[in-house]
Amino acid sequence: MAVSTLTLDRLILTPDATGLVAEIEAYLASLPTAARIAVPYVSPLGSTVQLWNAGYPLPRVTLLDRLAHRPARPVPVTAADHLRLASRYIGSFGWVQGAMWDSAGHVCLLGAQAAVLAHGYGTALTVQTARVQVMEILHATGRPATSPDEYNDRPATRQADIHQLLDRAAARAQSLGL
Repeated sequence: MAVSTLTLDRLILTPDATGLVAEIEAYLASLPTAARIAVPYVSPLGSTVQLWNAGYPLPRVTLLDRLAHRPARPVPVTAADHLRLASRYIGSFGWVQGAMWDSAGHVCLLGAQAAVLAHGYGTALTVQTARVQVMEILHATGRPATSPDEYNDRPATRQADIHQLLDRAAARAQSLGL
């Protein structure tokens, strides 16, 4: 297809770039592809705060629940999901030692698990299974404790230790299919 035509007395020039485009495309296709490094996109404008339960559905009240005047059925989650949610809850609301929660909303390990359960994620059996996995990790890593709560309240325990413990327990629970 002719893009433009230049007419002089005896000279007619019609540039057609389709051959050049095809030649460039063939050259570029012959080059080896560059290795792409999979990195998450970081916006230069910053990021938004995500809710602690982002990615999980909210508990929904059904018509039968309304008729029976009962709360919504809990959202089924695995023990691994419960442990991840507990870690995210602590990350969102803060961590405390010596109490389940304080007036500022900070929670301990048990308080986070209770909050996740109270918000409708999992059942009491899910929490029990998750706590067993936490105990297994404590003993496997040479930190024997009578309960996860005792470990939470030790003076040497930090919030990062709790997040690491929950992450390892979640990985263990997921590998066991719990």
